[in-house]
Amino acid sequence: MGLLVLNSCNNVQRTLPPKDRTHPQYESKFRELDTETIGSDNLREAVKLPPGVDINEWLAMNTVDFCKQISLLYATLEEFCTPTTCPIMNVGRYEYRWADGITVLEPKMVSAPEYVECLMNWIETQIDNEIIFPREPGEPFPSNFEDFVKRILRKVFCVYAHIYYYHFIKIVTLNEHAHLNTCFKHFLLFVTEFQLVDEEDMAPVKNLVETVLKP
Repeated sequence: MGLLVLNSCNNVQRTLPPKDRTHPQYESKFRELDTETIGSDNLREAVKLPPGVDINEWLAMNTVDFCKQISLLYATLEEFCTPTTCPIMNVGRYEYRWADGITVLEPKMVSAPEYVECLMNWIETQIDNEIIFPREPGEPFPSNFEDFVKRILRKVFCVYAHIYYYHFIKIVTLNEHAHLNTCFKHFLLFVTEFQLVDEEDMAPVKNLVETVLKP
């Protein structure tokens, strides 16, 4: 099967000749997720919208937190995820090309660290935009605010998928896997609770997702 090229972790663009970059051993490690988490028993309840809280406020607060989490998690791997080790941003046969729709209109192939750097800069721009993320309590959110959240969190999912597929063993050796697993489980429970990341976007690590979400 060919390498699937995706437009910035969104829709499939075209297929390329296959490349053998699969890491089958990662799936066996994933089966340990349910027992290798930190204080995750109440995460299913924690992601639900609290009574009386505005849905957009809840989405905004959690989106900012998830972006901070993935930035800190990826920072632990910067020494190991380099343009040499990860010359393209991919997960097995799925390749993610960067485009932000503003400064980069045509999706372009980039290394994994370049993708993450572009992503973090783009996310910062989105969150700093007070029209999208209002600063003052009670200020209105844009009518399409959920669309902005979906775009951000789809891209965050790409980074999680890449970390698990290519760097999970290194995470284990650093003894950071329990924290990673908890963050990812929290993220997945949230995006599924509010339907913010489609199943097709989760396809590159479908087995992992099913393991994490298993009751």
